[in-house]
Amino acid sequence: MDNSHQAAVIDMGTNTFHLLIVEMDEFGFETVYKEKVPVKIGKGGINRNTLADDAIERAMITLADFKAKIENRDITEIFAFATSAVRNAKNGPDFVKRVKEELDINIKVISGEEEAELIYQGIKLSGSLNGHRELMMDIGGGSVEFIIGTEESSLWKQSFEIGGQRLLEKFHHHDPILPEEVSAMNAYLVEQLSPLLEAIEKYQPTGLVGASGTFDTLTDIYFESLLQCKLTGRHVFQLPTKDYQIIHKNLMIKTREERLLIPGMIPMRVDMIVVASCLINFILQYVPVPSITCSHYALKEGAISSLVHKSMDPKSV
Repeated sequence: MDNSHQAAVIDMGTNTFHLLIVEMDEFGFETVYKEKVPVKIGKGGINRNTLADDAIERAMITLADFKAKIENRDITEIFAFATSAVRNAKNGPDFVKRVKEELDINIKVISGEEEAELIYQGIKLSGSLNGHRELMMDIGGGSVEFIIGTEESSLWKQSFEIGGQRLLEKFHHHDPILPEEVSAMNAYLVEQLSPLLEAIEKYQPTGLVGASGTFDTLTDIYFESLLQCKLTGRHVFQLPTKDYQIIHKNLMIKTREERLLIPGMIPMRVDMIVVASCLINFILQYVPVPSITCSHYALKEGAISSLVHKSMDPKSV
């Protein structure tokens, strides 16, 4: 008997909304459709803990479009979740209520702790972990999650509300970014990330794994610089640190228009990538590695993984 069914995952990030439709059975899942839209729901309000009106309208339009695509298929469950921007916004609950009333989509607003756990599950699923103790990081628009662990288990994890959109609005006021803006950001990171720096000291990770958007774009730029294409179907890529440093230095001295011309750059990443790269560069001071492992899987794949496990668990039926 065919036990497979389709499920939809809507990942409502601070910068990007993702729709993923998967065919699931007890053995795993296969992606049948995916789409990402740069909704930028955190733009203009994130550092005031509010969702701006125009950001809410962009979100509603995108979610209505996602809903139409889901309704064209035989989908048994929709798993929609929101992260940092909605989690911290004073008007976040009103937005969630409006989506339920107008689109009949139930949004689960996940905590930073849950977000870090799902990211860990996604990274684990990608096959990025190989026996070493790794520091894993996922740079979102609103929050950044760090996990220290192996493929067996996570030893430590925490979410910090210092995502790319927040850092961009706080520090990146000139283009190219000024050295003093980078210095101010580094001082801020030392202060904000002190629990992480203590955990690095305690657990001594020997590898660095980066997940999602920024790392996808950095590997795209790296492969373009080699005049190679990234292989489709692969979920893990290596970015040698020395090549990353070349890309980073380049991002620091270019204007937005010049960054757009970098082969491999996509317009939806062009604004946030500067501060995101500063954060990666900061972390490399504490976890010096010859190469960064870049996992194409992250939060949404972790969410699917947990759905697959749930469908296998007789207690949840």
